[in-house]
Amino acid sequence: MIAGFEVSEPLVWIVIAVIFAIIEGFTMGLTTIWFTVGGVAACIIALIGGSLLIQVTVFLAVSIILLYFTRPLAEKRLRIGHEKNSIDQMINTTGIVVETIEPYHTGQVKLNGMIWTAVSKDDNEILLKGDIVKIVKIQGVKLIVERERGEE
Repeated sequence: MIAGFEVSEPLVWIVIAVIFAIIEGFTMGLTTIWFTVGGVAACIIALIGGSLLIQVTVFLAVSIILLYFTRPLAEKRLRIGHEKNSIDQMINTTGIVVETIEPYHTGQVKLNGMIWTAVSKDDNEILLKGDIVKIVKIQGVKLIVERERGEE
């Protein structure tokens, strides 16, 4: 009872679910929607007379289970957090070696008019100045490259 008003447990769970739904609406990142469903589940338990401990347990269990099992599927299907940026778009493109890349050492590759530090994907391969290379990965500001097929 708060200041003469009795607050029902189901109402508290609905308010919690609505708060998480509003937060989800603002973030649109599938971060709190699972807790909205957990709040509704806890509300149902409260309506059928479950104890507060059972309500909280159901809220946490439903929220965590949904978060664990469905978030990766939803992220994959909705492509949340997977915006391709200009760095990602450089992978599988080609550049030209402007400073020889020796085993276990860095060299330089010119790509899209810019000079990048680069290392060979194959630690035993020497990539000579003028070789055409394919970008296979980017680690920080360093390109990981391999000789473009057809080059010898």
